[in-house]
Amino acid sequence: MTATGTFGLSTEARNLQWLLGNLVEEVPGVRSVAVVSSDGLMLLSSDPETQQDAPAADAADRARGPRGSSADLATIVSGIGSLTIGAARLMDGGGVKQTMVAMDEGSVFVMSISDGSLLGVHATPDCDMSVVAYHMALFVGRAGHVLTPEVRSELRKSLEGPR
Repeated sequence: MTATGTFGLSTEARNLQWLLGNLVEEVPGVRSVAVVSSDGLMLLSSDPETQQDAPAADAADRARGPRGSSADLATIVSGIGSLTIGAARLMDGGGVKQTMVAMDEGSVFVMSISDGSLLGVHATPDCDMSVVAYHMALFVGRAGHVLTPEVRSELRKSLEGPR
């Protein structure tokens, strides 16, 4: 989990970190996960390749996520979210609930959480897309009401680290 740790975080922020960790650990094929605020800033992310519990082969497979870091996934999620929201407006399609991009070597899923925040998942090409989408919906249902402006601010500060 990318953060400075859970020391000093509110119960809500720790619960969101736990939910995100569970999504990565429990859903087969998930490489990395990011939660992005409406202004494109990363709030939470996973770094599964650093988890000690993961078997060596699984950790090596997950390490082939987006180049660079979870910050790259957050950038991708923010861009896809912005693009699909613009497309929905042009098409009078209403709110965007979920977007999925299937590629030869993986998939990216983006789902709206609340007030413009987004959940993004990068998964393997052989993942069960319906299982990933189901678990993302569970996360959104549990996180949506907890992701208040205060908690978002707290999570941003925890990613910045000590000053």
